[in-house]
Amino acid sequence: MKRLFTLLTGVASLIATEPKYQWIEEYIATVPDFPKPGIQFKCYPDLLRNPEAFHRVIQAFAERYRDFNLDAIVGLDSRGFIFGTALAYEMNLPFVMVRKGGKLPRKTEKVDYQLEYGKATFEIEIESIHPKERVVIIDDLLATGGTANAAGSLVERLGGQVVEVGCLIELEGLHGRENLKYPFFSLISIEVDE
Repeated sequence: MKRLFTLLTGVASLIATEPKYQWIEEYIATVPDFPKPGIQFKCYPDLLRNPEAFHRVIQAFAERYRDFNLDAIVGLDSRGFIFGTALAYEMNLPFVMVRKGGKLPRKTEKVDYQLEYGKATFEIEIESIHPKERVVIIDDLLATGGTANAAGSLVERLGGQVVEVGCLIELEGLHGRENLKYPFFSLISIEVDE
């Protein structure tokens, strides 16, 4: 969870975006002073280790997207694969990988983008999205919105339509929602200072 290393400083409060998701809060752990003093690291391995809780999260996403008339689920390398593949399976939809640069062997479309801590490249196989296909982009968390916007631009270059970006966690205070070019949904949010 490298993205969280420099983001969660001081006291951060955890809030379910809707009361029906409040139960998720008990599966988000706070590790004080990791990876350095003053950082309150938030992580969710307890959620993944509990099959019933993990399935409830996937069902919550499926409930959200059931009537979106989707053609595919797009997951972001790498933690978006955790939630994206399970959601695609639950909804009986194709799963499309957006990978870090140099990981896909076939012909790809590429985009460079800015991260909180540097630059990166995303790639998508050109045959993975067809014109006019409606997709949801899934990741574990939204910070500043750079990765989701980069993935969305790849989908659009292939002629697809990003209906929404969905995440387990939104880091409020980093303006990711405001920076996104797409509608956004998260199950819980964590208020953090920049």
